[in-house]
Amino acid sequence: MSPTSRNPVLDALGTYPFVRLTQAKTAAQQRGAHLIDFGIGEPREETPSFIVQELVRAVQAERVSLYPTAEGLPELREAIAAWAKRRFGADLDPASEVIPTLGSKEAVFHLANVIVDRHGGRNLIAATTPGYPVPARGGAFAGADVVELELTAERDWLPDLDAIDWDRLAILWLNYPNNPTGATVPLAFLEDAAARCRAAGAVLASDEAYSELWFDGDAPVSALQLADRTNVLAINTLSKRSSMPGYRSGFVAGDPDLIAALKRYRPSVGVAPQLFVQRAAALAWRDEAHVEQVRERYRRKRDVLLPALERAGLRLAGGDASFFLWLAVPGGDDEAFATALLDELDLVVAPGSYLGAAGAGYVRAALVPTVEACEEAARRLDARSAKLGP
Repeated sequence: MSPTSRNPVLDALGTYPFVRLTQAKTAAQQRGAHLIDFGIGEPREETPSFIVQELVRAVQAERVSLYPTAEGLPELREAIAAWAKRRFGADLDPASEVIPTLGSKEAVFHLANVIVDRHGGRNLIAATTPGYPVPARGGAFAGADVVELELTAERDWLPDLDAIDWDRLAILWLNYPNNPTGATVPLAFLEDAAARCRAAGAVLASDEAYSELWFDGDAPVSALQLADRTNVLAINTLSKRSSMPGYRSGFVAGDPDLIAALKRYRPSVGVAPQLFVQRAAALAWRDEAHVEQVRERYRRKRDVLLPALERAGLRLAGGDASFFLWLAVPGGDDEAFATALLDELDLVVAPGSYLGAAGAGYVRAALVPTVEACEEAARRLDARSAKLGP
């Protein structure tokens, strides 16, 4: 029997990096480890009760379950536009400049299928590294070439825009506040990137999933604040802001021509959020009090955990936003350091090299366990530090 054919891109991409981390955790659990997991950035806060209650009400009111449309409910688009106005001063037309998505991951993955022209020369995706792997993976499945733009501390974790082949570029992906570094981006940098994209006929795609989590300084900026949003899209989600990762609710907003293209594409892939989720999401976008509480809980976790990590020899190397700590490893071997924490203390962090070769020498700690778990992790770290001595 001949082997079944499959897309060679699947094999070329290799194992999704966090699958490797899951495998290491599974092995530790099999030996009886009591893990505290800072490895994967999955929020574990309780979803605010008023959002849950709205979801239940919406499910009960939906006596006949209908397919959601790709455009999304008007009330959700209006709530998103109103939030963008309050938060960023952006004037968005809910009818033409906003589209709800099934979280942000699918929107990030699918965008290349809408933008990349494999045969017309617009077949290059630029994505930052270390970073979230989905923009590059979505580009690869769309048949694009992918170039990685290295982020370094020397450049304040901003990519070198001069390193891009603008003649071939289809999409420039930026992600700020940044995963994994926690860095933020100046609005002037976004303005420069957007102007270059417009001149080249490319799209600036700004993944802003962590825009509502920051610990110091001014609130992070958004591509939605740009005076000219031609060729610009911003992507956001309720997963972090409102502790709703399982609801899978986000949005894309920006250039109405690009939003129109997404509306033509998305019915083919069936990724519209369920109507009852959309109704709960609209309520979440209208409320800021719960977001302030979420932000404060992450701040408490950071205040508990970061000093203990620093006493263990790590150095905070990234910025003050997102719920990630980006830490330089003593000796520079990030995988060995992460393995030692797992083997000795049952603590899970992500080796920076799992997020791209440019992440070597760092580890990423996601502040997703409870405050109590962070306190326990700090005790384990301090006990280890005391044992090892100065």
